[in-house]
Amino acid sequence: MLPINYKFFVCAFLLSILSIQQLHANESPVAGKILGAAPTEIPDWFKESFLDFREDAIEAAEEGKHMLVFADLKGCPYCAKMLDDSFKTSVKDGGNKEFIQQNFDAIHINIKGSREVTFDDNLIVSEKKLAEALKVKFTPTMLFMNADNKIVSRISGYRSPREFQQVLNYVKEKAYETTDFPSYRKANLTDSVYELLPHNKFTEISNFKKALDTGKPLAILFEDKTCDDCARFHKETLDLPDTHSQMSKFNFVRLDALSDKEIIDTEGNKTTASDWLAKKRISYRPAVLLFGDGKLRADVTGLIKSHHFQQMLAYVGDKKFKEYETWLDYEDIVTAEMLKSGKNVDIWK
Repeated sequence: MLPINYKFFVCAFLLSILSIQQLHANESPVAGKILGAAPTEIPDWFKESFLDFREDAIEAAEEGKHMLVFADLKGCPYCAKMLDDSFKTSVKDGGNKEFIQQNFDAIHINIKGSREVTFDDNLIVSEKKLAEALKVKFTPTMLFMNADNKIVSRISGYRSPREFQQVLNYVKEKAYETTDFPSYRKANLTDSVYELLPHNKFTEISNFKKALDTGKPLAILFEDKTCDDCARFHKETLDLPDTHSQMSKFNFVRLDALSDKEIIDTEGNKTTASDWLAKKRISYRPAVLLFGDGKLRADVTGLIKSHHFQQMLAYVGDKKFKEYETWLDYEDIVTAEMLKSGKNVDIWK
């Protein structure tokens, strides 16, 4: 889940400046490095488009397909993994390659790119401007378009091939005409692949409005038995000592996303975890909502690694939202300081 603020390019610039300073000062430590970036190689079977989405939508419809716009950013490891797992791996090996080829015209755009895109009659802009207009905040973002060139589904962040297959089915079947994707996922993805794991930092709370009123930051983790990524999230992120120290600043609650047990949401409404997630149109597991001073300050709705998650927790837990508009703005500053001090930053850990 790579933010649109192009942290790789910012950090590369910072490294260049620091290197020049060190040549003259000889008193600063060697600058750290950004680790974990990965090349994103687009499959050669993606459509060679002139990026006129009006024409692309018509051509796809004539073949009984939908458009699939894959928006990425150079160096994004989440994008590379998404391409490798679902777009480059055959169905027989657990991927979605042939299914996508048969049912979608896949088109690539770079959210920092300069190629001109005709989105519709009123929006003819560069790839970068289009990403801004469509509020693409994370990469990869996948936009699914119907015959009328309308976005019928949108997925932000990495999804496992199993999860992504549900998205592909949802669009192919045109289920978007009668239901939203979270509801479709709940009805169709029912097999059990995960047993909810305990954690000594979890707190039992059912009245979240009352919890908010205490003034202590609130974190709500949603998991369920269908979650492909929850076990990894525990092992590689929640079980780390650095994450524990951040979690201690919160009332950190874990809810079963399939539960119909009555709770009180943060606005004081009687609901269930299942209905609450559906209302927020969140389909990813594990999802995390982070509240500070009574407001939602950050959320996880796609794959996230420990470095980014820990910075997100610090942003809310230390109330850095009073200084920075988003956790991404805060994360950039922290990353720059770490690099300057000589520490490496691995964004894929």
